[in-house]
Amino acid sequence: MAQTDRLTLCIPAETYLPEVNGAATFAARLAEGLARRGHEVHVIAPSPTGNPGYANEDGVHVHRVRAHRWYPHPTWTICFPWETRPEMSRLLDDIRPDVVHTQAHFVIGRFAFSLAHARGIPVVATNHFMPDNVRPYVRAPKSLVDAGAAAAWWDLRRIFEAADHITVPTQLAADLLTENGFRAPVQAVSCGIDLSHFRESAPEAPHGSGEQAAGGPAAGEAPEHDRPTVLFVGRLSKEKHIEDIVGALALTDPALDLHLEVVGAGDQDTLIRERAAELGVADRVRLLGKVSAEDLVRAYHRATFFCMPGTAELQSIATLEALASGTPVVLADAVALPHLCRDGENGYLVEPRNTEKYAEAFTKILTASDQERAAMGRAARAVAATHDIEYTLDTFEGIYREVLARCQR
Repeated sequence: MAQTDRLTLCIPAETYLPEVNGAATFAARLAEGLARRGHEVHVIAPSPTGNPGYANEDGVHVHRVRAHRWYPHPTWTICFPWETRPEMSRLLDDIRPDVVHTQAHFVIGRFAFSLAHARGIPVVATNHFMPDNVRPYVRAPKSLVDAGAAAAWWDLRRIFEAADHITVPTQLAADLLTENGFRAPVQAVSCGIDLSHFRESAPEAPHGSGEQAAGGPAAGEAPEHDRPTVLFVGRLSKEKHIEDIVGALALTDPALDLHLEVVGAGDQDTLIRERAAELGVADRVRLLGKVSAEDLVRAYHRATFFCMPGTAELQSIATLEALASGTPVVLADAVALPHLCRDGENGYLVEPRNTEKYAEAFTKILTASDQERAAMGRAARAVAATHDIEYTLDTFEGIYREVLARCQR
């Protein structure tokens, strides 16, 4: 890349690594990918420790602003406006970015809009938020929660329509914004993943981290990686409805010997364990916690199929990773998940919260022939092929240059 093609980019994000969620993962992959392409990339994000700081992480300049725990949620942090505004102002003056690409509209994102516009810097805005992400954590009467959701949509629309370009991960997510009053154009740009990382064969071996079954398999039991397994990857949060997988597992024929592996952490850990014990399947449910990137690839390859029962997914990077691994999927027929499933080809779509229907889909995959499951795996990879991170990076580079040229006229 010629030096004249190099852009200085600022990515304000309300959540970033080491936080584990789709928005944080996308922001990190976008920043790291753009840095690899020779751009100067600065991320402004809440501090996971609470204290401000700076670090160069995989070629990305990461500026951490002071943050505080939001106790109704197990991992979320919030930034106070009176602390964030002066720091954002100072950073924008120091960085002097060509384009600001904000990932949200809360405190950091809100000041990214106003302070960038005051300096004549074009703003690209990507939305990862919907009120259903927060609804389970609000303890209030339904009428008040509904009113709050309407207000949240109004606030999102008011802030985001000031952007020079708006994107979301899927067309279904774009349609959702339009249905909630957006008049400005909204472009669907996949979060994207590194397909090669998940296509590479992974050795089948027990996890090197996370919770392990004591003593390994008993005499006469199949080794861990030979057992039929349904995999979940993501935050263990209420809107993911992981307990529905446990309920469906308990409804499958015990002779099928289906096991569940859960990768991730969150406030639903205890609930999942209690539900498994209540249904008598605790010995077939393994919570592995956070695992290394290598162990995550192994988990996808080891799984018979992947399940995402969440009802607030604007794309689901974990589902994309499963598809890229050639793993069939069982997904809730909700929000953007249908975009990733060709029902009956690479997996099955299921009525949300219906454990009986999940159990039926699980059984279909478990009783399919090896040839049928292999065909589903090929279909899974075909869907994932349209979400290559390189295409995502190409698209955003084009968007940055377009808004920059527009603002320079």
